[in-house]
Amino acid sequence: MIEALLVLALLAILAALAAPAMGQMVAQQRLNATAAEKFGALALARSEAIKQGRRVVLCRAGPEPAPNQRCATNSNAINAPAHQWTAGWLLFADLNGNAQREDGETLLRVGSAAPPGVVVVGNMHVARYVSYMPQGHTLLVTGAFQAGTLTLCRAGLSPSPAVQIVISRNGRPRQQHTTVPNCV
Repeated sequence: MIEALLVLALLAILAALAAPAMGQMVAQQRLNATAAEKFGALALARSEAIKQGRRVVLCRAGPEPAPNQRCATNSNAINAPAHQWTAGWLLFADLNGNAQREDGETLLRVGSAAPPGVVVVGNMHVARYVSYMPQGHTLLVTGAFQAGTLTLCRAGLSPSPAVQIVISRNGRPRQQHTTVPNCV
């Protein structure tokens, strides 16, 4: 009987030691899965623009429910800074080239919100949208070339492990694992 209690106590101690490491592993897996989803969405947007021969936009999702979903603007974003993609995303054929989903523009895919603890932010040129042209490259609605970085990090950590998706001038995304000083 004493041996069984000792084994049980030892198992309890080992479980208590392993729990924090398991939590860290789960959080890192959430970050990596969200990065893979965003990377896949960018690749799909580029592919659809080439296939359809028209501008295709990936934008931050606004608060409207399906099927009337719109891109987030600075005025309709809910509890998120203007550069955050954390609430999800929309992929659509942009018929009028304004990077805003409107009636008549086909919604190709909707991405879910990032899981708890994961923040997704875009730098200046990809803060609200990424716009792919039929040739596969990216352009802002002003006609200027679009390149930028989406950074995915673990909220509240300083420094934080991060995955950056860098979108080059020719529209091709690539991933890099890094550390950021502060994840907001």
